Amino acid sequence: MNANEYAQIAAKVLSVESAVLLSLAENLDKTAFACAIDAILSCTGRVVVTGMGKSGHIARKISATLASTGTASFYIHPAEAAHGDLGMVLPEDIVLALSHSGESNELTMILPALKHKGVKIIALTGNLKSTLADKADVVLHTQVDREACPLNLAPTASTTAALAMGDAMAMTLAKAKNFTRNEFAVSHPAGRLGKRLLMKVSDVMRTGDDLPVLSPTTPIREAILCMSNKTMGMVLIADETQHLLGIFTDGDLRRVFEKYDNIAHLSLSEVMSTHPKTTTANTSAEEALNTMLQYNITVLAVIDTLSGCLKGAVSLYDIQREGL
Repeated sequence: MNANEYAQIAAKVLSVESAVLLSLAENLDKTAFACAIDAILSCTGRVVVTGMGKSGHIARKISATLASTGTASFYIHPAEAAHGDLGMVLPEDIVLALSHSGESNELTMILPALKHKGVKIIALTGNLKSTLADKADVVLHTQVDREACPLNLAPTASTTAALAMGDAMAMTLAKAKNFTRNEFAVSHPAGRLGKRLLMKVSDVMRTGDDLPVLSPTTPIREAILCMSNKTMGMVLIADETQHLLGIFTDGDLRRVFEKYDNIAHLSLSEVMSTHPKTTTANTSAEEALNTMLQYNITVLAVIDTLSGCLKGAVSLYDIQREGL
């Protein structure tokens, strides 16, 4: 086989699976879908997702998507459930069961026990006449005409259909619950989005001895040394009560050398910028980053919202170092 033949097979698979998704959208049973969503919204427990084989892999993904978008969920292996793990399922839970045939032995085996517990069952199946469909309280039909497998054997289009239906459920539930970006971030504290939404300026700002703060009477030569030692590319100027008076950056330094032949007599009060951009410790790091990008600057002074006193400084490098 050559590259063109490989591409033809790939294109055929993608074509079959995309056609399945279009058909799934066009033939969605709106009543059944609404019943499934309403049942989960009124559920006081968790959504327990289960499936065997390839359907089990899809079930794990659906459960993870539900959990990360505001719907408490976990996956349970049907074979393990039959050997004691059913004890994790409570009457107030809902079971979302996946089986394209609806006849997976390990899955159908636990259905009577689930019914005995009084647990509602939502089925994702391609067979409306199956055991799973018969035992379920709500059935979401995910039938496909054929698999994308050239032999029409390996679960491909059918698992894509089930995964897409699970995504549709999760996103509908998230919207119905008014799930927010901040709530998403709480479930993803290690992710980039989580950091962007949860991290505050107070988490990354420099304070104390790390902060380059000088008085307005400081000679510019001394300011240059301080700027170099503190490695923030600037010094902040404050009075004896720590009220911010100005800022002197490496850009200001370049302009001083362009303007003056002799800088020995200069103090910071003569060359500082008197209206520096500021932020607060409680501001999100993302907002501080956007401010710096908007004004094409690399540092923000951090001031107290009540007293107006200088509390610290945050640099573009400090935020980028955290992966934002």
